[in-house]
Parts: sequence; structure tokens; C-alpha cells
Amino acid sequence: MPTPTADLHDLGTSLWLDNITRTLLDDGTLARYIRNLSVTGLTSNPTIFNLAVKTSAAYDATIADQARRGRTPEEIFFTLALEDLTRAADLFRPVHDRTGGLDGWVSLEVSPRLAYDTASTLSAARDLHARAARPNLFIKIPGTSAGLAAIEEATAAGVPVNVTLLFTAAQYQAAAEAWMRGVERRIAAGLDPRVCSVASLFISRWDAATASQLPTHLANRLGIAIGADAYAVYRRLLAGDRWQRLANFGVPPQRLLMASTGTKDPTLSDHLYVRELAAPLTVNTMPEATLLAFADHGTLGPPLSADGGDRGRVLAEITAAGIDVAALGADLQAQGAAAFVKSWDELLGVIPAKARQATAT
Repeated sequence: MPTPTADLHDLGTSLWLDNITRTLLDDGTLARYIRNLSVTGLTSNPTIFNLAVKTSAAYDATIADQARRGRTPEEIFFTLALEDLTRAADLFRPVHDRTGGLDGWVSLEVSPRLAYDTASTLSAARDLHARAARPNLFIKIPGTSAGLAAIEEATAAGVPVNVTLLFTAAQYQAAAEAWMRGVERRIAAGLDPRVCSVASLFISRWDAATASQLPTHLANRLGIAIGADAYAVYRRLLAGDRWQRLANFGVPPQRLLMASTGTKDPTLSDHLYVRELAAPLTVNTMPEATLLAFADHGTLGPPLSADGGDRGRVLAEITAAGIDVAALGADLQAQGAAAFVKSWDELLGVIPAKARQATAT
């Protein structure tokens, strides 16, 4: 009997898990999700790793060993992260090979403190990708103004990028164009242009930020409207002459990825953003609780319309209600970058604390 996750996968949406812990790997849970729940990829971020390291003893031995070798907290973190993510990448490698490199990816983020430093972001991206030595590991680079240049340069250098921290259709388009410029440079140089990428649009934070400010009939509708708006831009780009030229060189599409799709309002459906944003040739990376909820009782309606459906009317009504969508999108991007820095700093404090604890015992 078909399952909700299989139905979503058959629609053309890739289900990725927005989580990574060593326990998920060690106890076979991730392998089970791949086998039974149609999970075909995985994303991580500083907040996810901060929680994983802080709440588990699974990393303690490696932390202690690395600390004895004189490694810095940041060096220790990337050792831990690469150990987990290369293991996960190997689990997804059959999917990656079967789909010609389109799917089966895992993602590792550069230090969030580099979000506004183009040169350092590019250097870190190249170093981490080389250290991972896996063809299906994305390096996450924020789609900030400084990040756009790093996205182009990393792509031109052959580093596959997951563009993160995108909140508006305009931010998404700028990121897509940065990726295309990088690919076009490879074509001009006679290099292999098949450098995969995804562009991650954050959804639920829109509704968390505005639901209390909007009339009842508009509350909790902004996130879906933003997703539909970006999807309409995505479909126009795919149909455009510029993209079609890249496709003629065998370049796979940079897929639009719906991120932050866990429902934060407990009065709403626990799989609202999965159901409403389902569409072909997209990715939905969801928290573990959302994945399990959708697998248990998820429902699907019609896929997103290529023109974004009624998103224009909804966005106009929300604007008329006093929400400056463009300004809020810029604020949410800055807040997201700051939140990752906070988690990063906490993580770099947890690591030496755990090393001291191990030494004391």
C-alpha cells in the first residue's frame, strides 16, 4: 500500500531530513528512513549540531582525543561534522548514483561567522569539500550579499553549493543567478559544468514573525505564499533561454529547496508546509518530527501551480495589512544569520567543556 512519503516522492518532491546525530547513524535510524520513508538526502546547520553535541555522549570520545592533540574547538567541530556527514553521504550514495547526481546529498555549513566575508567563505568551502572527499556533499553558503559572490566563485571552482538563508523570491533569484554565472564560467573555460546546487528557501519563520500581526483570514498564510512566489520564479528560470542553454550543456537544474518546514503553531496541521508546498523537481527538508508526522498521517492535494497560484493576491493583501514583505525578508535573513552565529558560539563553548569533563574523569 502506498505511503504518504512514497506519494510525495512520486510527485517529484525529494524528502530530505533536516537533522543529523551520531545516534541516528549508529542505531540504523537513518538507514531505516532511507529504506522505508523515501528519504533521499539530509541537511545540517550549526543549531542542529549544537543540539546533537550538547545532548549526546556519542561525541565525547572523539572530542577528548582531538583536544589531547591540541585541536581548537572549531577544528574539533569540523572533524565531528565530517565524520557524521561522510557516513551519511555513503548511505545516500546509491540514490546519488541512481539519479545521476541530482539527489542523494548531505550538507555541511561553513562557519556562520563568515556570512559576510566572501574570501573566507570561499576558502572554507573549498577546504571542507576537499576534506570530505565525497561527490554528494554540499557546502552550505548563506545567500547574503557577500555570500552571492562566494556562491559564484565556489561553483566556478567546482564546489557544489547548498545556498542557505533565503527568504524571498528576489533573494532566491539572486542566488540562482550567482550559481548560473559560476556554471557559465566553467563552460567558457572548457570545464565540466555539471556542478549541482540547491537553493534553500526558509518558510515557517515568516508565519512565526507575522501571524499575530495579521487578521485571522491572513494569519499563517505568508510562508506558503512566499514559497509559491519563489516557485513561480523558479519555473520561469527553468523555462528561460539562459537556463535552456545550460541544460544543452548537460547541467542539472539547481533545485528549489523548501526549508524550515516544521510547523511552529500547534494549532496548525503538523505537516502543513509539506502538503502545501509539494511540487515536482523540488526538495523539502523537514525536521524529524515533521517527517514522522507526514509518514503517519500526511495528505497531499494538488501540487503547486507553476505560476504560483493565488500567491500574488495573498501577498498583496498581506502588504495592505501593513507587512513590508521585502523589508521583513531582509530582517529574517539577518536574524537567521545571527541565530546560527549564536548556536555556533554555544557549540564552540560546549566542545572544550566536554573535553575538560572527559579529562577530569
